[in-house]
Amino acid sequence: MLRARTFLRADALANGEIVDRVVLDHGDRHRRRIAMTGVGGLGFLLDLAAATVLEDGDLLVLDDGRLVWVEAATETLLEIRAGSDHALKRLIWHIGNRHIPAEIAGDAVYIADDHVLAEMVRGLGGTAEPVERPFRPEGGAYSGGHGHAHAHDEHGHHHD
Repeated sequence: MLRARTFLRADALANGEIVDRVVLDHGDRHRRRIAMTGVGGLGFLLDLAAATVLEDGDLLVLDDGRLVWVEAATETLLEIRAGSDHALKRLIWHIGNRHIPAEIAGDAVYIADDHVLAEMVRGLGGTAEPVERPFRPEGGAYSGGHGHAHAHDEHGHHHD
């Protein structure tokens, strides 16, 4: 089976023909090894060296050099807003305490649709309205539900 062992970030200069695209929600964009089928019917095996969060616009590189475009699927999210910048920061703090993926925009925060969190936000004076859009949560410790460890050697020097 055709394999994609590497990928290019959306801002990379890519040489190769884009032959298909895969439309994946946030959960399905955190992968290492899985059989995929493009929208156009191209079947291939994603076979990366490590589990990676694929972003909207990334390109999967097939063994033969052809490319498959990664597109973030539209999902139902909660758009959380507040009456002031300070109030929004307070809401972000409360959401962060729940250790859930969140996308922080300039004047709103987006999380997966959850009626319990929507009620919490409204109880704290914010708004939480369902919207349909791709989900691009912040990376880091809670990306995809997997921790990100930083290694330190015996001298305390930091290594990623």
